[in-house]
Amino acid sequence: MSDGWTIGKHAFKSRLLVGTGKYPDFPTMQKALVASGSELVTVAVRRLDLSKKGPESLLEWIPEGMRLLPNTAACFTADEAVRTARLGRELEMGDLVKLEVIGDQRTLFPDVEGLVAAARTLVKEGFTVLPYTNDDPVTAKKLEDAGCAAVMPLGAPIGSGLGIRNPYNLRIIMETVKVPVLVDAGVGTASDAALAMELGAVAVLMNTAIAGAREPVLMAEAMRAGVEAGRKAYLAGRIPMKLHASASSPMTGLIGS
Repeated sequence: MSDGWTIGKHAFKSRLLVGTGKYPDFPTMQKALVASGSELVTVAVRRLDLSKKGPESLLEWIPEGMRLLPNTAACFTADEAVRTARLGRELEMGDLVKLEVIGDQRTLFPDVEGLVAAARTLVKEGFTVLPYTNDDPVTAKKLEDAGCAAVMPLGAPIGSGLGIRNPYNLRIIMETVKVPVLVDAGVGTASDAALAMELGAVAVLMNTAIAGAREPVLMAEAMRAGVEAGRKAYLAGRIPMKLHASASSPMTGLIGS
C-alpha cells in the first residue's frame, strides 16, 4: 500500500509484522515470510541457537531485505528482558526491540510493573522499544510516557487464535496515546487482522496464526490481504450503524407517486 508508517526513525510500507516460530521447517517459514509481504520479522533472541551455522541457522532463511525485530520472549523479569535486548544489539540486530516481560506462564499475560521498568531502562540506552502489553489504556499511557516508540496491546492471549476480544479497549488506547498502536497476539484468521486495522491499528503482528495454519504460505497471503483490506476500509470510513433499514435507492420521484 502507498501510505507508509514509521516507528522512531524506521519507515515501513507493509503493515503486517510476522514471526519465525512454530513453522514445520525453515523452507516453509521462508516461503510464508515472502508471501506475507512483511518488512519486519521477529526473532526470539533467547531461543536463537548461535551454534547453528549455514542452512541449520534460522537467520540464514530470513528473506533478503527483511529487517529483524529481536524480541525478549520467555523473559519473566525486567532484568532478564533488558539483558536479552542488549544481547540482540550485540548480535547486530539493530536498535529495535519487541519487549516482552511475561507475568504468568499459563496465560503469557505481561507483567505490567516489570514491563514499564524494563522499557524505561532500554529507552535510556537508546533502544527503539515496542512493548507487548495488555489491552489497558492506563498501561499504554505509562509506556508512552516511558519513551516507547509504539505500544502493542494484545488482541487475545498469545497463540490463542481467539481474535479481537475487546475492540473497545483497543479504541480507547488509540485515543489515549499518540505513538503508533500495533495489535499483537491473538489473531486467528484474516478477518481478525482486517478488524484490527479497521479499528485504527497502525499494523498487526502475528506468528501462530500463519505458522500453525494447515497451509502456512496460503494463510500468509490471506493475512496480507486482510491487513490491506482493513487499512483501506479504515481510510475510506465506514457508514454509521443503524437500527433500521435505509433504502439504497432514493424514495423521491417514484413512478405513480
